[in-house]
Amino acid sequence: MVSSRSKYFSHLDDKVKALPHKPGVYQFLDDKNKIIYVGKAKDLKKRVSSYFSKINSISGKVQMLVRKIADINFIVVSTEQDALLLENNLIKKYRPRYNVALKDDKTFPWICIKNEPFPRLFPTRNLIRDGSQYFGPYANVRLMHTLLELIRQLYPLRNCALKLTDKNIKAEKFKVCLEYHLGNCKGPCVGLQTAEDYNNSIQGIRDIIKGNVHAVARQLKELMMSYAEKEDFEKAHLVKEKYLALEKYQSKSTVVNPSINDVDVFSIASDVTTAYVNFMKVMNGAIIQVHTVEIQKKLDEPDEELLPIAITEIRERFESISPEAIVPFDPGYQIAQVTFTVPKIGDKKKLLELSQRNVRYFQLEKEKQKELVDPEHKSRRIMETMMKDLRMSELPEHIECFDNSNIQGDFPVAAMVCFRKAKPDKSEYRHFNIKTVEGSNDYASMEEIIYRRYKRLIEERKSLPQLVLVDGGKGQLSAALASLKKLDLSGKMTVIGIAKKLEEIYYPNDPLPMYLDKKSETLRIIQQMRDEAHRFGITHHRKRREKGTVKSVLTEIPGIGFSNTQQLLWKFKSVKRIREASLEEIQAVIGKAKGKVVFDFFMEH
Repeated sequence: MVSSRSKYFSHLDDKVKALPHKPGVYQFLDDKNKIIYVGKAKDLKKRVSSYFSKINSISGKVQMLVRKIADINFIVVSTEQDALLLENNLIKKYRPRYNVALKDDKTFPWICIKNEPFPRLFPTRNLIRDGSQYFGPYANVRLMHTLLELIRQLYPLRNCALKLTDKNIKAEKFKVCLEYHLGNCKGPCVGLQTAEDYNNSIQGIRDIIKGNVHAVARQLKELMMSYAEKEDFEKAHLVKEKYLALEKYQSKSTVVNPSINDVDVFSIASDVTTAYVNFMKVMNGAIIQVHTVEIQKKLDEPDEELLPIAITEIRERFESISPEAIVPFDPGYQIAQVTFTVPKIGDKKKLLELSQRNVRYFQLEKEKQKELVDPEHKSRRIMETMMKDLRMSELPEHIECFDNSNIQGDFPVAAMVCFRKAKPDKSEYRHFNIKTVEGSNDYASMEEIIYRRYKRLIEERKSLPQLVLVDGGKGQLSAALASLKKLDLSGKMTVIGIAKKLEEIYYPNDPLPMYLDKKSETLRIIQQMRDEAHRFGITHHRKRREKGTVKSVLTEIPGIGFSNTQQLLWKFKSVKRIREASLEEIQAVIGKAKGKVVFDFFMEH
């Protein structure tokens, strides 16, 4: 394997041979000893060798990376999970040029439980590593404030910044404030609330934030019943209001079966340059956290490679220990004490679909924002997608699509439509009347129009398209290539054929067709051009057919004009039926006098 590699990588032979068949992390370094790429592998030797043994089959961006490798380092680890975590940490530390970049909007707020006696609870956008607990981040700020309002209704907490140590409280350094008199605080500053009672409230708050609403609701219900048994109805009513507020919050949050507990949900959507991964935390059937990260691609990484990176990063960031993760496909890596589920039906499938809708909405919103800043962003993204999908070496800024149109060989015509920057350029649309072909011969017709089109562009010294689409399969494609060869244009444009039935894409010298994803933008643009060329060609064919039919027969009748002939053809559909019609039927269409002229003409001829 190694010996067949390019001479450019011979200095790495010993490094590659020394790699073990173990899980681990590898680092590629450039000639300045700078780390330019960090990757993980189940089998280090197989993974690293693949970069060099398949150099001609990998993408141009990966080839660029490989050609800059001057040295290779590696670290062997015990498990695949260790490889994931180590890769993630090394990428954060070194920020290699060719690794994906996880972009995260750090302005999202968190809920903080401060590390102090009688902890305060407040929203913040600054994470301080002082032992405080942070929950979030909350992409939906309204949800966070709703949650905080519920907590304030259920648990009166202090909001002052006093240092409530035992020493200060016993020394009576503080006095109760207005918040105490309003019922928003129980006065721990003067010893009116014990640390144990306060910390019980904090534990209840943790449960609510984490989604464990059932435990808190149960406690409130028991407390309400206790007050009722003691006939302390005023306190029982206050607790009842809190209980109902919690029930209302829970009913709004529950989206699936409440038995689905402590589950992470991940989904991914991507285009040529960017991927988006949505994360949802589900507790007791309620979504308590939603977050989406953006990943900037560097080497055309597929979703199967990006999803494990995002899962590792998100679970670490949110300190998730959920034993189950719902995913759209098997990520290909194992994480200790975590089961990956790819649901097909049921409530878990609904959760995954909800996450997928969220990530698509997020992607669309990001695209809209980019288009506002850069109006050409969408067309450039589509062209980049087409270039990748169709294995092109340059952006298809100029595309032309050809279609033949004839009915049983009569009036053969063809059409060409032109797209520039993924949009129709109708000023460049062209019709062709077939001149050298008799009868119905699609291959010969295609050969003629391709030759005429590009011979003219050469003579007029106009730019050639980067992509040429031919409506048809291997035969039409071969005909087009024959004309391009005559013009010495072979290899100067990407030429493909598209067969209608199964939307098969044919390439020159490749007997097997390529199938694009039915939902891909590339196929959508190709179909749009093919349909547009067909419509444009049919319109021209219809005009020629009608004009030819009228001119050959009806226009020979003295006194009968173009308008009359159109009326007759619309009614009877053909000259044959007009000839067979009765005098009364013809007169009903164009009047008695002209009707008799037409009837008498066909009686005589």
